[in-house]
Amino acid sequence: MQRASRLKRELQMLSTEPPPGITCWQTEERIDDLRAQIVGGVETPYEGGIFSLEVKVPERYPFEPPKMRFLTPIYHPNIDGSGRICHDALKLPPKGAWKPSLNISTVLTSIQLLMAEPNPDDPLMADIASEFRYNKQMFMQKARKCTEEHAVQKTTTILEISQNNVRENESSRKREASGAQKEKGKLAKRTCV
Repeated sequence: MQRASRLKRELQMLSTEPPPGITCWQTEERIDDLRAQIVGGVETPYEGGIFSLEVKVPERYPFEPPKMRFLTPIYHPNIDGSGRICHDALKLPPKGAWKPSLNISTVLTSIQLLMAEPNPDDPLMADIASEFRYNKQMFMQKARKCTEEHAVQKTTTILEISQNNVRENESSRKREASGAQKEKGKLAKRTCV
C-alpha cells in the first residue's frame, strides 16, 4: 500500500515537474512497470539522442531500489550490452547508496549525470572503460556512432517519404499525360488513315 501511494505521488511529480531532459510514465495499468526517457546531454557523445529505459519497481519499494535498464543501446563504460546499469543509487548498502529518501526522479537524474560523466573506476564494461581512459577520442567516436544509429529520431525520413510521394505523384501524372498524348496521337493517326 505504501508503494502504491508513494509511486502515485512520484509519477504525479514527474508529470507536473519533470527534471530537465527526463520523462517517466506508467505502462498500461501496472504501476510497478514504468518507462522513462533521458535526452542525451549537450556536449556529450549522446547529444541529440533519446534513450529509453525500463523501470521495474519492487514490492518492497522504497526500501529496495527500483531496477532500471536501458532499452536503447548505448556505448558507455557503466552500461552493458543488455542495458544493465552500474550505479550506486541502484544498489542497497553496504555496496550501494540506495536510501528510501531517494526516488525515481533522483535516480533518473543521477543516471543522466552518469551518461555525461562516466565512472571508469567502477566499470561494467572494462574494455570501454579502458578506452575512455586511454583513448577518449575513439570512445567519443564510437559513442556518437552508437547514439546516431540507435537513439537519434529519424524525423528526416518522414520528410523524405513525403517528398518521394510528391515526386512519384508528379511522375505518374506526367506518365498519364504522356500516355494521353500518345493515345491522342494514335487516334489522330487512325482518323487520318
